[in-house]
Amino acid sequence: MGAGKTTIGRALARRLAYRFIDSDHEIEARTGVSLPTIFEIEGEEGFRKREAQVIADLANLNSHVVATGGGAVLRQENRENLRAGGFVIYLNVPLPTLWERTRHDKNRPLLQVSDPLQKLRELHAQRDPLYRSIADLIVSGSRITVQSVVHLLIKELGEPWKR
Repeated sequence: MGAGKTTIGRALARRLAYRFIDSDHEIEARTGVSLPTIFEIEGEEGFRKREAQVIADLANLNSHVVATGGGAVLRQENRENLRAGGFVIYLNVPLPTLWERTRHDKNRPLLQVSDPLQKLRELHAQRDPLYRSIADLIVSGSRITVQSVVHLLIKELGEPWKR
């Protein structure tokens, strides 16, 4: 949540000449409504079911860069699909940076609570070990540019990915 997955994912896909897909945008496209609306009508559990189906579908694609929503790692089936489907990159961003990036964003249903900073702390504590458990590569996403991250990723991914 706020780590830069979509921004960096788009840039990496462009660099690799791959298609980019954001799982949250795919859910919105399939349902025809916004994520906050899904959360309002179906709750987080309904959203997570939809998310799991989208991730299962996307994990089978080739020549794609996929950015998942921050909570995708909460379900074991998602972690398994992500690991089986490709190279998993965890953009590790410190909590203060995440807070700065998300604190005014009204399209983050999980942060629409009385103490959003505390909620962000809880989400980060819950998700960080799960991301670490499936990551092929962990990249600090705090104070470096998008192009620096993409360059690092291309270098780390190795020869088959270089263009």
